[in-house]
Amino acid sequence: MANTCTIWAPRVLSILRIVSGYCLLWHGTSKYFGMPGKAIEGLQIFSLMGIAGLIELIAGVLLIVGLFTRGAAFIASGFTAAAYFIGHVATKGMFFFPVMNGGEAAVLFCFIFFYIIFAGPGPWSLDALRNKSE
Repeated sequence: MANTCTIWAPRVLSILRIVSGYCLLWHGTSKYFGMPGKAIEGLQIFSLMGIAGLIELIAGVLLIVGLFTRGAAFIASGFTAAAYFIGHVATKGMFFFPVMNGGEAAVLFCFIFFYIIFAGPGPWSLDALRNKSE
């Protein structure tokens, strides 16, 4: 079993990156395009929500395809940490209780992306393809 887990660990890292990027992307598409859900009426690109949506869209796509992965994960990790403190702790309090302030997703995103900064994109990524050709 340990051998199988060791062999599959890099591939599962790729899957974690793809799924996390996919989930992040949908946050951005819902803000800008209302899919899924409802678009934010009168969303300004240079507002806090507009910048958040732009980061979600761009970082989400980069993470899904695994291009500039560490940089995208760095930005996404910092962004989701800020989202937790600005959107959840500052508005609802309960710093140590994400379940009480609705910030569980932001905390999990933050630490998943933080892990990806150090672990890299995994073998199923454009970054891996680029490194093979160098």
